[in-house]
Amino acid sequence: MAAFVELRQVTVVYPNGVRALSDVNLALEEGEFAFLVGPTGHGKSTLLKLLYREEVPTEGQVLVSGWDLGRLSPRRVPYLRRRVGIVFQDFRLLPQRTVWENVAFALHATGAPYREVRRRVPEALADVGLLDKADDFPSQLSAGEQQRLAIARALARTPPLIIADEPTGNLDPRSSGRIIELLLAANERGATVLVATHDPGIVNPLHRRVIALREGRVFTDIPDGRYPDDLGRD
Repeated sequence: MAAFVELRQVTVVYPNGVRALSDVNLALEEGEFAFLVGPTGHGKSTLLKLLYREEVPTEGQVLVSGWDLGRLSPRRVPYLRRRVGIVFQDFRLLPQRTVWENVAFALHATGAPYREVRRRVPEALADVGLLDKADDFPSQLSAGEQQRLAIARALARTPPLIIADEPTGNLDPRSSGRIIELLLAANERGATVLVATHDPGIVNPLHRRVIALREGRVFTDIPDGRYPDDLGRD
């Protein structure tokens, strides 16, 4: 299978001199599900930001679906992001819009026609168990419900690439399990999924590929792996 995501000798050094990633080589095949693990502050979020071009590499190449993101012009970035479903750690919901409107807004932003929005919003909300909350505002939802809404918004566009940054952070085990089930279901429908986490409890039971970062470098990369015991979590 062709590599859908590829990092070639990628280094990221921030303007303050902090080296977030060092000489990272990584490839994800189309349709793959993988965990990106490691302690907080060791490069996971930076790597994810490269994939939707919120950051650009200081050195090396980042390719997504054949696009070299370091050479992508600013006017082309929105077209890239239409192909990427992003589940942010802090949700980034629109507080003044209802549950329905949050998902609809994401679809409108990609140019979906009104008829398609009317069809896909209830489907997406039903998939995450929030159809009965369609008229509520994010502030009326629990943390788990807000995270499910963030996932509905990301998946409604059926993007070929889904990246999730700590999608189960601060959630109870039951809510965490439901979030992972939703991401696995999207993967089964064909999406390439990369989930960043420092929680072994969601990684170990699934026996999926585990890519571990430590101090900005690839520490281990195991096809059918577990969270490395000697990696650290904080």
